[in-house]
Amino acid sequence: MNSNCPLPVNNFDSVTMAHGGGGKLTDRLIHDLFIKELDNSWLRKAHDGAVLEMNGRIAFSTDSFVVNPLFFPGGNIGDLAVNGTVNDLVCCGAVPEYLSLGLIIEEGLKMDDLRLIIVAIRDAAIRANVKIVTGDTKVVEKGKGDKIFINTSGVGTILQGINICPERCTPGDAIIITGNVADHGIAILSSRKGLSFESSIKSDTAPLNGLADAIFEVTKDVHMLRDPTRGGVSSALNEICASSGCGIMLDEKEIPVSDEVKGACEIMGFDPLYIANEGKLLIILPDKYALDVLNAIRKDPLGKDAAVIGHVTEGPPVVKLKTVIGSTRIVDMISGEQLPRIC
Repeated sequence: MNSNCPLPVNNFDSVTMAHGGGGKLTDRLIHDLFIKELDNSWLRKAHDGAVLEMNGRIAFSTDSFVVNPLFFPGGNIGDLAVNGTVNDLVCCGAVPEYLSLGLIIEEGLKMDDLRLIIVAIRDAAIRANVKIVTGDTKVVEKGKGDKIFINTSGVGTILQGINICPERCTPGDAIIITGNVADHGIAILSSRKGLSFESSIKSDTAPLNGLADAIFEVTKDVHMLRDPTRGGVSSALNEICASSGCGIMLDEKEIPVSDEVKGACEIMGFDPLYIANEGKLLIILPDKYALDVLNAIRKDPLGKDAAVIGHVTEGPPVVKLKTVIGSTRIVDMISGEQLPRIC
């Protein structure tokens, strides 16, 4: 069997780590089990959150965070949990407003570490202008968890005139990334025991609602937003292709990657397009707005390295990359995982 075609979910006797890696096995698990058994029109969209009608349009999203280590260059599991759900709401075209906070704490977690995490949650919520309005705490016996797991759910109001949906992607649309890719995944890797290496790379974890405001001040005619977290830019764009039926052509020389991340990836054999980000937006919109949007988001420190990295094409729904030497290759969704427990 072709290694690029993973077995259906029902061919596995148990869940593997690769099922949580954000690649093909994650995609199969979601579509062949979760969406199949829990089917409804909202789940079928397979978006970062659901857009609901409740006295106006709102977005609702949830995410769980199991990052290892808990503290890493540029952040910790606390601010990551807030920023992750805020950004999922942003990708629905919503103004994030309220979050819930669920904690599963393992017996033995140092109270000083828990305090640092909660303070990071507080500061991240203030920065993102959201309120944590409800929550739940469970403690499990030592050895039954891994220090702390966090779940955050969020709601926000959809701005009038905004319709973020992969089916709106149109051949000719520009694809923008708001900054350097792969910083988060490499920052996590650099701080792991047994894998640590000298690096000044920091996670890019950040709330992206300010960038979204800048985009929508230029135009509300944005077809798609996505934050390329697990599985990186590659998985995010392959999911968009599958939902829209369109193809995508990327230009390798335009994809922003810092020299330090590029060097780390070359040493370890990683492709930056498959590595997670926690503070970047993929923006797909009509090409006529691309330059104005670039100019707007580059005024924000979080968007200073933004670039147009490609365009939407006619089908088939495949992501292709024009390399720096002029050849073209397919950028497929990763089959398993490169870096587990990164978010």
